[in-house]
Amino acid sequence: MKIAITGKGGVGKTTLSAVLSHLFAADGKRVIAVDADPDANLAQALGIKPADIELIRPIGEMAELIEERVGAKPGQPGAMFKLNPRVDDLPENFGVRIGNITLLIMGKSKAAASGCYCPEHVFLRRLLKHLFVERDEVVIVDMEAGIEHLTRGTAEAVDAFIVVVEPGQRSIQTAATVKELAKGLGVKNVLVVANKVRNDADIQFLREHLGGMELLGAMRFSQRVMDADVKGISPFEAPDIVEDVRHVKERLDISLTPDKV
Repeated sequence: MKIAITGKGGVGKTTLSAVLSHLFAADGKRVIAVDADPDANLAQALGIKPADIELIRPIGEMAELIEERVGAKPGQPGAMFKLNPRVDDLPENFGVRIGNITLLIMGKSKAAASGCYCPEHVFLRRLLKHLFVERDEVVIVDMEAGIEHLTRGTAEAVDAFIVVVEPGQRSIQTAATVKELAKGLGVKNVLVVANKVRNDADIQFLREHLGGMELLGAMRFSQRVMDADVKGISPFEAPDIVEDVRHVKERLDISLTPDKV
């Protein structure tokens, strides 16, 4: 299963990415969790200790590796370089293992939203395509609000885009934008998970404004998740959210494999 999780900043993309990764891993699946958000904090959400997080070097900042594989130094738009560099060894050599989960941190890519064809951006896009198209692990990507890292050839291999929303018009607008972007890339399944839900009225509001997008489930407003963030531990330590995400995962399995119904 290949999943890209997106939504506007602060809605809970990383919480959902981390808990889903742990749940798939608990099922015995090998999982590659990818932090593709420049404001990278998936490592903490997965439960990696702060001292170990400081040692992780994002792929996009490995200038020597990028130059070796691509044939041009990072930060050189317009230079001649390989468009199909080798990336198949990156999860094993540069990923961080947490049980059955391998974490990859992409790092910042210069001018990603502007269509930059600099070496580091091409390298990261090639890595994402490899993970989605050529690997057999469960791949869960914690994206930024947009989906500029993806090309059509990459996005077509994604089983689902999950847009995390919270009750509010701005979050709904982001979901609508992602749906249109995904449609242009050939992604068939754009699903929604609600977060910070307080009551049934919040769910009703979302159902009325999602424009036909499927609502997989909801994560309740959780003090335990807030406490986990303060303590620097994984939201997987918050039983209420784990229960909610487990229901989301069950619905995701059904939505993507209708024959199970």
